[in-house]
Amino acid sequence: MRRLMVLVLVAASLWGGYWFVGSTAVERGLATWLAQQQSRGWDVSYSDLSTGGFPNRFDTTLTDVDMTDPVSGLGWRAPFFQIFTLSYKPTHIIAVWPNEQTLITPSESIAVTSDDMRGSAVFKAGPSLALDHSSVVVKNLALTSDAGWELGIADARFATRLTATRKGFHDVALESLSLALPDHVLALLDPDSTLSPVIERLKIDSSLGFDAPWDRFALEGKRPALTEIGVNRFNLTWGMIDIGAQGVLTVDSAGILTGKLDVSAKNWRKLLEVAVAAGLIPRETAPTVVNAMTILASMSGDPDVLDVPLAFQNGMVSFGPIPLGPAPRLTPF
Repeated sequence: MRRLMVLVLVAASLWGGYWFVGSTAVERGLATWLAQQQSRGWDVSYSDLSTGGFPNRFDTTLTDVDMTDPVSGLGWRAPFFQIFTLSYKPTHIIAVWPNEQTLITPSESIAVTSDDMRGSAVFKAGPSLALDHSSVVVKNLALTSDAGWELGIADARFATRLTATRKGFHDVALESLSLALPDHVLALLDPDSTLSPVIERLKIDSSLGFDAPWDRFALEGKRPALTEIGVNRFNLTWGMIDIGAQGVLTVDSAGILTGKLDVSAKNWRKLLEVAVAAGLIPRETAPTVVNAMTILASMSGDPDVLDVPLAFQNGMVSFGPIPLGPAPRLTPF
């Protein structure tokens, strides 16, 4: 019995030493990263950085954090931010955001509130700590800008994982339920108030290719750039409008998109009204567009359903035979 007690005490001492060393390393690593951002010109402040959770976790809490990039004008403030890590599985972390936080942009300040906002990430063991898979869940999210607009989401989920069969690719999924658009956006897109003020559902299943892995070096240096966007499934349900899409787009080094998405739109006439209201289609050409789309829809067998490619070529984008103008360029952030 005495020998057993000695073994238990030795094991406990060793584990306690491991936890102390590990917690110190976690805390020092975060403090070093914050100091690096300061050396790069960021304004960074916080009142406390501490780690608890003995014996099975490293629970690190950053209190009264305020980070701003003077160059871009982007910033973030929060009363706290927490990172939880199992002491016996340090490559799996859980992040928890507070119920109230603030995002800063060059033009406005946005108050962010939620009932719950947390995420997790699992990294591959090794010096680079490459991302394996991750997820973020948000409940009852509300954004309130001092510019006078509000946006709400009842439930949002985001998840990624390394694609098993393609190097450099991640499977990425996003789903949001009950997306309440700002009043000024609704007034622009639906001036006659014929649509619901809430987008009932948005779901995207995709496969994204990058020119470099998402690892700790990606956070410290140049961000990986997109090389391919594979849309396996896109679905948006907004009142009488139902839009689906799938296809593949390639992205060159200048961020120019090439390829097409096969779009299926139910109640497409209302969708065209929204596109005209948003300025995507000039009002003077709208009747011609409607006539062309009517012919295309009749070929599908259902006059209320439109099956048309959204094509990207030479820096331009077109919806079926209708040119929409320059396509957006994608550049690393």
